[in-house]
Amino acid sequence: MSEILPIIDAHVHIYPNRLAEKASHAVGVFYDIEMAHGGTVDELLSQPERMKHYVVHSVATVPKQVTSINDYIYEEMQAHPNFIGFAALHPDMENPEKEVERVINLGFRGIKLHPDFQEFDIDNEKAIEMYRAFAGKLPVLIHMGDPTRDFSRPEKLARVMDSIPELTVIGAHFAGYSRLEEAEKYLLGRDNLYIDTSSSLFRITPEEATRLIRKHGVKKTVFGSDYPMWSYSDELARVSKLLLTEEEFADIYYNNAAKLLKISE
Repeated sequence: MSEILPIIDAHVHIYPNRLAEKASHAVGVFYDIEMAHGGTVDELLSQPERMKHYVVHSVATVPKQVTSINDYIYEEMQAHPNFIGFAALHPDMENPEKEVERVINLGFRGIKLHPDFQEFDIDNEKAIEMYRAFAGKLPVLIHMGDPTRDFSRPEKLARVMDSIPELTVIGAHFAGYSRLEEAEKYLLGRDNLYIDTSSSLFRITPEEATRLIRKHGVKKTVFGSDYPMWSYSDELARVSKLLLTEEEFADIYYNNAAKLLKISE
């Protein structure tokens, strides 16, 4: 299926060459898994399963990293026209509105947050202020559902979305890969929520994944690989086992993300 349909990978981490090995290794240690790739752009583009577009981003673990990360992502966007940039922000940074305005002017299409790496509760006061800086302007891709910490619990995101209805969210990992019952209870079915398929299908059956997608809505589900965590061949094989029609696969692989991110080619 993936060989004949165009694909947008809506969840790709990239790192500068000098930092990639260390950054990828740190993620592997955090999740106690062996990373499939090293996280460089060259390795991403060398994969045989080439995507039509990649939504690329990185995470600012401290506020001072925000500008330099966004400058790096912008450079890669300029070098690779099929890269769609999502900007880093941090709830402890001063004046997030200024950085949001800058990245919008640079052509970024969204924001990327990882509450567990950045160590903030999704629904804390500073985070709420940060969301208001881009709500209604850019969607935000939020890592969801770590098992050992409470920062990214689905119930907390539900409170945020109730208080900021204009906020559009892509809930990574089915909006809570290790807390799927909570995600289903509080998040699935919301109009302003998309979910991505990344880092989840190794944990659940194709039947259960299909049920969750249908409950939330096929039109609000996008493909994500979570590069460099998994190999493309493995992730595409997992997605191909979903019990979907060809039209639904086309939506998840390409159409839904293209509409959300205003990709016209």
